[in-house]
Amino acid sequence: MSDPDYKGYWKENLKLLAICLTIWFICSFGFGILFVELFNKVNFLGYPLGFWFAQQGSIIVFLILIFFYAIKMNKLDRKYNLQED
Repeated sequence: MSDPDYKGYWKENLKLLAICLTIWFICSFGFGILFVELFNKVNFLGYPLGFWFAQQGSIIVFLILIFFYAIKMNKLDRKYNLQED
């Protein structure tokens, strides 16, 4: 594999990682801390939504992002012919 292929691979990898971390930051810090008063006006599963995001939501979003990242990285590995045999 040539150098430009590695650079393209890492560029796409870092872009995907930045997107995932931004989503997680918004859900955990933004929804659970910064905008908690706004979200607490809405109930979700019997609890205020801000409390839910602070206690459960950010963890669930993180787990979803792990699976999303793994699926996208497998596709990226195949695109650059770096998949495991």
